[in-house]
Amino acid sequence: MSAPVPQSPEYRVLFVCTGNTCRSPMAVQVLRRALAEAGLAAEVTSAGLRVDAEHAPADPRAQDVLREHGYATEHQTARFVPGMLASHDLVIALDSMHQWVLRQAADQRGAAKIRLLGSFDPAAGAGWDVPDPVTGDREDYERVLTLLRAAMPGVVDAVRAGLADGERAGPD
Repeated sequence: MSAPVPQSPEYRVLFVCTGNTCRSPMAVQVLRRALAEAGLAAEVTSAGLRVDAEHAPADPRAQDVLREHGYATEHQTARFVPGMLASHDLVIALDSMHQWVLRQAADQRGAAKIRLLGSFDPAAGAGWDVPDPVTGDREDYERVLTLLRAAMPGVVDAVRAGLADGERAGPD
């Protein structure tokens, strides 16, 4: 008899955007707070499809908006690699282009884990994209935060359901 495959002790969520400097780092902080407020534990991380420099901080404008709304700002950029699909329970794309790219990198099991963030907002119907604020101004970053907050109750519900069913992704 073979030894059981070790399971991750936590539910693991990965947010994916383009450069991993604006939208996905903001999403991480918003979800971490929402999970804490719900009394749930999960590992929440992010990655980008086209990261210029790994281990860089979030965009200063994203940090400013987060800080001003009482969120933490710690972040180091990470490049998405397809193996991340196997090591996460839920992979959330910030826009439909990201979702398409992730699905191209996924096998059938990995593809089932990929969701568009906007699909978690019950008012959104089929979902929406979070626009990239990187070339915009402060209002664009505030809009991103508003969209993230609208979707997080649905993400929290998905994490709660995932924790309840007991299935976890394997370790890295």
